[in-house]
Amino acid sequence: MKKQLRRLAFSAVIGAAMAATPALADSFSLRIGSGHPKGPTPYVNTMSEFFAAEVTRRVAEETDHEVTFIEAYGGAIAGVAETLESVQQGILDVGAFCICFEPSKMFLHNFPYYLAFGPEKSSDAIAAARKVYESNPWLKDVMLDEYGQRFLGLGVWDNYHLGTKEEWETIEDLKGVKVGGAGPNLPWLDYIEAIPVQSTLPEGYLALKTGVYNGWLMVPSAYNGFKFYEPAPYYTLIGFGAMPVIMMTMNEKKFASLPEDVQKIILEVGAEWEERNGAAMDAVQTSGLAALSENGAIIKELPEDVRVAWAQSLAEFPKKQAAEAEGRGLPALDVMQAYIEAAKEVGHDWPVEYQLQ
Repeated sequence: MKKQLRRLAFSAVIGAAMAATPALADSFSLRIGSGHPKGPTPYVNTMSEFFAAEVTRRVAEETDHEVTFIEAYGGAIAGVAETLESVQQGILDVGAFCICFEPSKMFLHNFPYYLAFGPEKSSDAIAAARKVYESNPWLKDVMLDEYGQRFLGLGVWDNYHLGTKEEWETIEDLKGVKVGGAGPNLPWLDYIEAIPVQSTLPEGYLALKTGVYNGWLMVPSAYNGFKFYEPAPYYTLIGFGAMPVIMMTMNEKKFASLPEDVQKIILEVGAEWEERNGAAMDAVQTSGLAALSENGAIIKELPEDVRVAWAQSLAEFPKKQAAEAEGRGLPALDVMQAYIEAAKEVGHDWPVEYQLQ
């Protein structure tokens, strides 16, 4: 309740400040935010340091207008599961969020999670996802038609692995162990018969520390950035794949209110933001693993035969999710098959041939 009141107070202060400032025809203020914090969360860093900075610079240099961003990350205005709605309502003008926290509204957009053991390089994963979004315009159109927001670009998490509080040697050691995750990836735990617990990055450290759960399905950059290695130092490289499930959007009414030359810049910089994310996250994967090692994490690699067996255990999962999505009237077969093929086109060899029907 206190956190919600702080958010409302923050929004009120911003609104009052904007209302008290005389509106200039060529000056525009945009609220940009995310539920994840700047610093330990790479996509938030690029939102601030590239997207907001580049839009500001280009508008000033290329138009007669001026854009100022009011930045609100780390849940200052919207939490990780509130950003979609906050942009829809106009509380935020621009927001970015993990699709994983919208498992119902964006069920099909979570398709990379349904196809585990996909591309491990973030640049490959986001390139494959871009092919899917281009060949299936529904993925972008639904954001405008149902949620009143303009799709600006995709972000990506780096390759997912498993961190635990206790050392383990065999799959059997993980049976009954509580493991946290974002939601759509929790079925990955079925093979090891672990107990899935839906959670979020901001609450992960304390939950691990107090034993709410004893492991986390998480990428190296975030595992290091949020210091999960302190309560859970054992980090096993499994390679579930990089996940292109970050989306940045803009409230459509706000977008439509801007001059066309400003709109053009926002769309172009959004596309550039997406292009930068893959390479940036490849670098973050490397630096994240190095930092984990330097900070005392104990890193080991899962044997390949166990990894293949794990992938094969999930062979029916994509089919189940595709059927669920199709039952909701969503074009899952087209979207998910497109991702399987697009991943192959960027050089990925799937450890299991997923069949969707």
